Amino acid sequence: MKQEFTAKTIEDAKTSAAAAFEVPVTEIVFTVLEEPKKGLLGIGSKDAKILAEYTPKTKGQIAAAYVKTILSKMGIDNELELREEKENAFIDVIGEVSGTVIGRRGETLDAIQYLASMSANRGTRDYFRVTLNCNGYREKREEILKSLATRLSHTVIKSGGSTTLEPMNPYERRIIHATVSEISGVTSKSIGDEPFRRVVISSTGSPKRRTSPDKTDGQFPRVTGPKTFSRPPKNLSDVPVSPRPDRNFDRDRDRRKQGDDIPLKQIEMPKSSFERDYKKPKTDDSVLGAGSLYDRLDI
Repeated sequence: MKQEFTAKTIEDAKTSAAAAFEVPVTEIVFTVLEEPKKGLLGIGSKDAKILAEYTPKTKGQIAAAYVKTILSKMGIDNELELREEKENAFIDVIGEVSGTVIGRRGETLDAIQYLASMSANRGTRDYFRVTLNCNGYREKREEILKSLATRLSHTVIKSGGSTTLEPMNPYERRIIHATVSEISGVTSKSIGDEPFRRVVISSTGSPKRRTSPDKTDGQFPRVTGPKTFSRPPKNLSDVPVSPRPDRNFDRDRDRRKQGDDIPLKQIEMPKSSFERDYKKPKTDDSVLGAGSLYDRLDI
């Protein structure tokens, strides 16, 4: 883009060119065509004429220049690699200083990416996407999110419930949704408002119930068939008793029915630990006898 500008001075002509192109003066290449002349008493004066040449930057170049400016303010002098597509620009920050640029879980990187995107889309209606990366951080983060989504999906399938992830940006939420969509039995959705919008992974089926272990498992046999319970007898005399070898309960019972007086064997109750350990003190006659403690007391 080339255009001639005239003004009383060269500086005024450059200012007019910058206003016409809507860019800073430093981004325009100027060529002086005619120097200004004052003349004599205003007669024969001429204005300055310059040729302004400006090559418009692409949106990706605008975003890269903005990122470079922010990094320089942060004291970081890393190199940038720009790769542009039709509606996207990929900017990669290459250098030793990466932790400061990335921040905690990529928060600083996301903030710089957002500002660079706003700078590239200023004054335009069509949205241009800008993706900022630093030493391959985005690829590593993507693998971590895919592994997380897969593990939580299988957990949700077993429990039959749902789980809510921590707040994520739209780029990371898309990775979670794409991974969950490839697993049958689960679904995902986003809830909340930015910047606290979260992904919820839910099961589409009922929870699996635990079955009792089979006999072949080497544990407890599986109980099958209806359960039956017998009622207790109303009369305790009807309860069958297995007699001991040293007693004949049937004979003694028949003799008692005939009126025979059969002495019952006295059962000795077991003694408690106190009764076993207790020893009866011996009687000490000196306590109550002459010269005892009670004799010396004046009652």
